[in-house]
Amino acid sequence: MAMVNELPVLPPEERVLSTLESDGRRRWLTPRLAAGRFWSRRRVVAYALIAVYTLLPFIKINGRQALQFDLWEARFMVFGLEFRPTDLALLAVFGLIVFLTVFFATAIMGRVWCGWACPQTVYMEFVFRPIERLCLGTMGKGGKPRHAVAGWRTVAMYLVFLVIAVHLANTFLAYFIGVDQLNTYIWNSTPLEHPRAFALVAFVTVLILFDFCYWREQLCIIGCPYGRFQSVLLDRSSLIVGYDTTRGEPRGHGRDRKAKGLGDCVDCHQCVEVCPTGIDIRDGLQLECVNCTQCIDACDHVMDRVGLPRGLIRYSSQSALAGKPTPIARPRVLIYMGLILALSVLFVTLLVSRKAFDVTLLRGLGSPFNITAGGEVENILRAKLVNRTDQERTYRVEAVAPESLHLLSSVELKLGAGESVTEPLHLLAPQEAFQERGGTVKATLRFVDDVGESVEQVYLLFGPVTGAIERESSTTPSSPESESADAKP
Repeated sequence: MAMVNELPVLPPEERVLSTLESDGRRRWLTPRLAAGRFWSRRRVVAYALIAVYTLLPFIKINGRQALQFDLWEARFMVFGLEFRPTDLALLAVFGLIVFLTVFFATAIMGRVWCGWACPQTVYMEFVFRPIERLCLGTMGKGGKPRHAVAGWRTVAMYLVFLVIAVHLANTFLAYFIGVDQLNTYIWNSTPLEHPRAFALVAFVTVLILFDFCYWREQLCIIGCPYGRFQSVLLDRSSLIVGYDTTRGEPRGHGRDRKAKGLGDCVDCHQCVEVCPTGIDIRDGLQLECVNCTQCIDACDHVMDRVGLPRGLIRYSSQSALAGKPTPIARPRVLIYMGLILALSVLFVTLLVSRKAFDVTLLRGLGSPFNITAGGEVENILRAKLVNRTDQERTYRVEAVAPESLHLLSSVELKLGAGESVTEPLHLLAPQEAFQERGGTVKATLRFVDDVGESVEQVYLLFGPVTGAIERESSTTPSSPESESADAKP
């Protein structure tokens, strides 16, 4: 058998991803720490956000948790306001405002969310990495450990990671079931009594450990789509972290730089060593860049040491770095502002005009209508009432139109704060009302609470049609005798 000559595998001209080696293996990043002015500001912002996330479930406004997404009861509490599925228009408008605000902020300030406020960045750079550096002996400087790390240090590090992950998972659960219920689950019951909540905490804990212990910067590079959207959301006037090629090139070492024709970049690679996603900012705008400003702090420190002005790497824009003007009032910015303003006005209008209680009418089960012994047409509906207020309220139901419509019996409902109830309503109307309108009647019902606020609902009632009744009577035998006579040959 002829031997097949194996062709050598050509190495790629450049690294495909900053977390992959040329042979396809995972490249583990251990960035150094540049503790400069931007890092100090980001640390203040990060710890403030962590405090908000941790303490927000314990803050109550009007007796309610400041922020809670109660999926079981289909209630969303946002800073004293309660939203339910009936507020679909409000929630839709709010969602559009959030998305457009992200687009607007990106068009102006670039990926400021990623570098300053994203939970992945906040917890990775200001919780997990500092603990990792402390346990591995690189506190305050980062990078790879210079000496072998004792096994107990690694075990201690992962135990601390586990405690933090459990805390974050339980806090996450508090946003859904409420902090009071969470405390009951933790201190007064066992996981077997609430398996769904326990399973959610366990799942989120494993997910956090997987993310911050293994996935890490790959979430920003591979998993998160935001970086790939930046080509659409950014323009050449958007704020970015950029390298001034005009000032920095050509790169080189040594003194007497002007005589050698060198730029200000001393090619020290500090900007690469501190980058948490492993890129070289000098290669231009890249989707992996999360605007963390670590390269700015590192470069400023080097410029101070060599006696050159700061700002070789700085917050700027592509247009400014190219020496072109950077207008703020650009078409996309103005469009975003106009849409956000219009939607905000609509949201406030819908919020102010919202009633203190919700009413939803549903058709009863079974036959669409019945004929009573008195000859009237009966429609059975189900009225779902939700009390949005923090006080007990009493509600009564009135039949408004048509005039011939009335309820079988008076209906009065008493609901506590935030309670809901589904009550059957028996509506009666004469057959003539349906025969005049082709078998249907638009009924108007008014629901009034004990403080005078009312909500009117229009509902379509069904009834018999004259032609159908006549056909039914003409095809019905008058007596058994006539039926038997018709059967004779």
